[in-house]
Amino acid sequence: MKRAVFLDRDGVICREEGYISDPRRLRLLPGSGDAIRLFNRNALTAVVITNQSGVARGFFPEEAIAEMNRAMKERLEEQGACLDGIYYCPHHPEGIIESYRQVCDCRKPAAGLLMRAARDHGIDLSRSYLVGDKRTDLECACRAGVKGILVLTGYGAEEYRLMPPDPEAKPVYVAEDLLDAARWLIHDIRSLNHEDTDSQAECHR
Repeated sequence: MKRAVFLDRDGVICREEGYISDPRRLRLLPGSGDAIRLFNRNALTAVVITNQSGVARGFFPEEAIAEMNRAMKERLEEQGACLDGIYYCPHHPEGIIESYRQVCDCRKPAAGLLMRAARDHGIDLSRSYLVGDKRTDLECACRAGVKGILVLTGYGAEEYRLMPPDPEAKPVYVAEDLLDAARWLIHDIRSLNHEDTDSQAECHR
């Protein structure tokens, strides 16, 4: 099964601009393309997992999310970076749009989107990672059994400052940005692979 990197969208790949729905306002964070290209080169499945409650709150229609995601993919592809999937949750329990006002299993920190992506792409969650800028991302990682990395972009710096010592929200690494997270993550995987090789060598002695 595949090893994956799950990525929050706003504040991790793109600048955090609030509830935007105009693709012309979408801006990639510096190094995002380099980071995702690094995942691609190392055969990691790169999947975006994002809460988009602006739909439930009545700020924009669900079609606007598709337009934003398409713009993000195109701009990443211009930099030679490829996403393998994008999953989003349009719900919120206090939304004003009735059809989207619900307690669901896909809004982070729930792990429903990760579970769906794992089924769709044949992902081994126990060998995978999630990179986010919020406590809810880290809680989601814990519930799904993946390693959670916090970036200090977006809301990350403020979230880290206020973060209590909670096992469900403790990151395995705190990164300056997505590229820093990518470099650490690749090093972590190589270290684990080296340990596996050593263990196999011991078994054959």
